[in-house]
Amino acid sequence: MSEAFLGISAFYHDSAAALLVDGEIVAAAQEERFSRKKYDPSFPRQAVRYVLQEGGLGPADLTAVAFYDKPLLKFERLLENYHAVAPRGLRSFVTAMPVWLKEKLFLRSLIRRELDTLGGGATARVLFPEHHLSHAASAFYPSPFEEAAVITVDGVGEWATTTIGVGRQTELTVLRQLDYPHSLGLLYSAFTYYCGFKVNSGEYKLMGLAPYGDVTSERVKRWKQLIADELVDLRPDGSLLLNLRYFDFTTGLRMCNDARWQKLFGLPPRAPESPLTAPYMDLALAIQEVCEEALLRLARTARALTGCDQLVLAGGVALNCVANGRLLREQVFRDIWVQPAAGDAGGALGAAYAAWHLSGHPRQRRTDGDDGMQGALLGPAFDARAIERMTGRRRAPCERFDDFDRLCRRVAEELAAGAVVGWFQGRMEFGPRALGNRSILGDARNPEMQKKLNLKIKFREGFRPFAPSVLEEDVADYFDLDRASPYMLLVAPVRTYRRRPLPENNNQLDLYPRLYLQRSDIPAVTHVDFSARIQSVSVRTNPRYWRLISAFKELTGTGVIVNTSFNVRGEPIVCTPDEAYLCFMRTEMDYLVLGDHLFIKTAQPPLTGDENWRVRYAQD
Repeated sequence: MSEAFLGISAFYHDSAAALLVDGEIVAAAQEERFSRKKYDPSFPRQAVRYVLQEGGLGPADLTAVAFYDKPLLKFERLLENYHAVAPRGLRSFVTAMPVWLKEKLFLRSLIRRELDTLGGGATARVLFPEHHLSHAASAFYPSPFEEAAVITVDGVGEWATTTIGVGRQTELTVLRQLDYPHSLGLLYSAFTYYCGFKVNSGEYKLMGLAPYGDVTSERVKRWKQLIADELVDLRPDGSLLLNLRYFDFTTGLRMCNDARWQKLFGLPPRAPESPLTAPYMDLALAIQEVCEEALLRLARTARALTGCDQLVLAGGVALNCVANGRLLREQVFRDIWVQPAAGDAGGALGAAYAAWHLSGHPRQRRTDGDDGMQGALLGPAFDARAIERMTGRRRAPCERFDDFDRLCRRVAEELAAGAVVGWFQGRMEFGPRALGNRSILGDARNPEMQKKLNLKIKFREGFRPFAPSVLEEDVADYFDLDRASPYMLLVAPVRTYRRRPLPENNNQLDLYPRLYLQRSDIPAVTHVDFSARIQSVSVRTNPRYWRLISAFKELTGTGVIVNTSFNVRGEPIVCTPDEAYLCFMRTEMDYLVLGDHLFIKTAQPPLTGDENWRVRYAQD
């Protein structure tokens, strides 16, 4: 008889649910994709409903439910923290306690009540693996490795902020642990805040801003030294101690002490949405390099402790794909694998895996070298009938193609002519990246494409880079990378022979003049430092997307296109055909493909009563 394990993450940010049946992933999804509230932290009621439906199960069919952390241990940490800083933090304490006393301390009962609303009859055990164990399980168990060192790094779980461990077959062992308040994730988030971005959502912007800093600048060198001397004591083993005089997150008010940081750096905190000037670019570069060095030291320690030559990573800091790329280049490990939903959403999957394997079940052997994530395509799919119901409601004219290769050739022609195409296929992605099923696509060769996508499609800051989707077999033709990168979690340089020379005063130019210089023969995906956040596309895991890129290569000779998530700024990635159509109509996308259906913007009737749609999405 099959055994079904449900994993849940909730109540901090990016809530999610995941379902394992006999140790294999059946479905996983974030709550935000259903609620349309980005980073939704609420109990993932709709995501739980979806994964159970995908598995053809009801609550009564579940063997166990696993929540991704231990609420009582986290509550202990909060109480000790508030006691240590009292009377500071009183406002945060008064705000937090009612929620804890009403819901979070009684999660077992809450989970059972929620399952009752989905049909009842649940008798499953409710388990609570620790937060970083959930991260570690999400990294190791679906990885292609039978043995690996395991590193987890985030802001904070219950107490842990960083762990080093080892995975062997079904066993996971934690060897080292760093505890709150000393946290690489919180340090990086403090700089995210100081540079004018939102904590828990803007860290990837800080990472994208860092290459605009001047690597030859004395200011960057001085600020890195100030960080080392005043803010953080980074030890040779990768552990660290924060100087808490400079940080206010322990009181719950803000990430850092603005007055002390301003005195230290001679720079005020940047106001959100204000112009980005060179000092903030240099500050972003300084902390990015410190973060990379910390992770590199952790990796060397993990290698020495475990003797493994393979590494797996999870936790929010593992989404720093620039640091991941450096780990690979430094060759501390022969190979690395990063959980594509490395943040709290992936904790739901890790909780289910931990409950499954640590209760004695064996791992599934993988002989093809692929991981167990199925390309991270684990969310809802919609068939032709669902698409046609939407077109009827919207009175949206379209053409249906019986020959998918002919559709790919048509889309390739439009991309090559400069069009922007919304591409909606199959199952939605799990994790923060669109990987070819809920994507907006463009021609990587087009020097105007980055500007068009940022300003007219995504409505976001113009400095932000875009990822290339490249045929897996062509990765080395374009990038200095000798392996697949299926989840956009590795950054690597564009091949030298594809680059264009830059002016001698490049580092002295303002942001946008630098941004719009043509750096390579694939300028739309080449960042200012000649790097790219690569997605390799495999015919095994995403054959439809692979066929589209192949058609583009056959037409143009280039096996690379631009891929960005199918949404506008502040909106979760689209889930349904209707959401995709609305996003298509609200932006300057030229074409939309839903399954086998092609929609042309100029043929669509205007939307009515939708003029104020932007107010629904707060800027991230």
